[in-house]
This record gives sequence, C-alpha cells and structure tokens, in this order.
Amino acid sequence: MGVPKRRHSKQRKRMRRARWKLDAPNLVECPQCQAWMVPHRVCQECGYYKAKKVVNREK
Repeated sequence: MGVPKRRHSKQRKRMRRARWKLDAPNLVECPQCQAWMVPHRVCQECGYYKAKKVVNREK
C-alpha cells in the first residue's frame, strides 16, 4: 500500500477539500399540477407519481 513520503501542506489539503460542494437539485415540472418537483419522487403539491394518486393531498 502506498504511503506518502512527504507531508501535505494545509493549503494543499484545503484545496482538495474545496471541491466537496453540493449541487442544486434537478427540478422538473409535475405533469399533473405543473408544480416544480424533484424527479422520481412523489409530487409534494398534488401527491401524484407516474400519473397515479399515491398520497392524499388537500389544497
């Protein structure tokens, strides 16, 4: 197993960890109510998933 010969500086370590950031969620339009929703999830507004009522939502 490889072992580093020299110690990495704090700056090098922080530069590597700076890439760990979150991306904004990908949003799509619900085909039932046209609200923005996360794909492959039940719509929070109407409760439909793949044109089927899954959750009872009252508006």
